[in-house]
Amino acid sequence: MSIDLKALLLLFFSTLATGVVQGDTQVDPKLALKMLNSQQQQFQKGVVQVTDNVFTAVGFHGANTSMIVGTDGVIIIDTLMGPSSAKAALQALRAHSDKPVKAILYTHSHGDHIGGASAFVGDEMPDIYGTQNFGSAEGATQAAGPVKQKRNVRQFGRKLSPVESTNRGVAPALTADGDGGKGFLPPTIKIPDNGLKTTIADVEIEMHIAPGETDDAMFIWLPNEKVLFSGDNFYSSFPNLYAIRGTAYRDVLNWSQSVAKMAEFQPHCVVPGHTMPILDADAAVTALTDYSQAIRSVYDQTVRGINAGKSPDQIAHEVELHADLKDKPYLIEFYGSVPHAVRAIYSGLLGWFDGNPTTLNPLEPKTKAHKIAELAGGTDRLTEQMQAALDQGDYQWALELSDHLKWLDDGDRKLARKVKIAALRGLAAQEYNAPNRNYYLSYANELESGELSEIWF
Repeated sequence: MSIDLKALLLLFFSTLATGVVQGDTQVDPKLALKMLNSQQQQFQKGVVQVTDNVFTAVGFHGANTSMIVGTDGVIIIDTLMGPSSAKAALQALRAHSDKPVKAILYTHSHGDHIGGASAFVGDEMPDIYGTQNFGSAEGATQAAGPVKQKRNVRQFGRKLSPVESTNRGVAPALTADGDGGKGFLPPTIKIPDNGLKTTIADVEIEMHIAPGETDDAMFIWLPNEKVLFSGDNFYSSFPNLYAIRGTAYRDVLNWSQSVAKMAEFQPHCVVPGHTMPILDADAAVTALTDYSQAIRSVYDQTVRGINAGKSPDQIAHEVELHADLKDKPYLIEFYGSVPHAVRAIYSGLLGWFDGNPTTLNPLEPKTKAHKIAELAGGTDRLTEQMQAALDQGDYQWALELSDHLKWLDDGDRKLARKVKIAALRGLAAQEYNAPNRNYYLSYANELESGELSEIWF
């Protein structure tokens, strides 16, 4: 199984020629769908042979699971979301070795990488490796768990119909999630802060601490095979430096440095936490180098904007990747988004206040809505402007006006809801960023079904 990178590059070059720029993931609906469909090649279901003794199962769930074959056993890297998906992946991997599992290594603690461990356990319990701070990935936002779960469902489009579904940017749309987490087994060996070099089943293996998408991340290096397992610090998409489901600040500078450290190993192959392995040495090193530089560039541009006194919204509309990075398939914004990253960096470094005294104590939404209506010439005129924006395909403006109209006692709230639903679907059709697309569609469906109260529309 392989990806036709030349075909993908031709697609992205043609996309750039149509006027798409980094930071703007809205394109013609047909082109958006074509791009998302092309990305699905990155998680086509099957087993990829990376080297003589390394095999990666792709597409059995959202993430990848890998098997390293040693003399008297195998080593498993990550274990998917739950036992059912892990069992299916293991069955496919077993075509290449039936040796017992000697060890399981978790690259980080996100559920789609750890929930299926029990499926890999045979007669003897394997050693299970994780970092010292394993499990810290979501702890900082635990109090907001209920709303995060709702937003998680929207981001990944878990309730979308097959007709609405495309993919999740770095994973297929439809996955078996009913047993998520039910096979998790906690680490029995914690990796020290300076990493660990050891031998398992006569395979020399190194585990290196590498904070990035999570603070508890590590990458795994096979010095003899020259294979590097990056976890979720690298995959074929611009990285999700901020997840719209809601996350604590992901230290972007650490992330860039961790990927740069990976590139220093000069791997012949890179196995990402999601999407297809890269099996060419030059391509692997180039991808890691570009990835690190792209993250650092967004960080540096944002910091310059911050220190120039600009607001996060202004900076988010100004930052873009350098010209030599825009055409790289692994940096297209299928999953992460440059504007989202900018806002996250701003908030992570300075918090919510943008330095403008106007925003210290903004008007309450209902009061502001009345003033906007007055400025428009009354509620009827505001309503006309909202409908006109929708009719003209100015979906973002239609959304914003509908959010004002919903607060007005003399406004047509049913119409505002109807317009918002249509505008969300209009934006979704033009999106090639999968989380954005999924969120727009999911929210529209919740509004249409009445699942969301008036206050939310």
